[in-house]
Amino acid sequence: MKKTLITAALALAAGGAFAFHCPVDMKEIDAKLATHPKLSEADAAKVKQLRADGEAAHKAGKHEESVKMLGEAKKILGM
Repeated sequence: MKKTLITAALALAAGGAFAFHCPVDMKEIDAKLATHPKLSEADAAKVKQLRADGEAAHKAGKHEESVKMLGEAKKILGM
């Protein structure tokens, strides 16, 4: 029983950590985009779409999904 409660507490804490990570990632992506990185039009459009989708997922409480999308955008940006 004790292990179950600890596991549940850790799972909730991890969800909270993702929630706080999303805004940081969005700010980092925005800062990088402000430097006008050399990207193809397709990559630039994909980064902007992933950034927007990541923010929407964050606002919907889907933080793990948001972190994945924002991470993909950061990868394209070479971050």
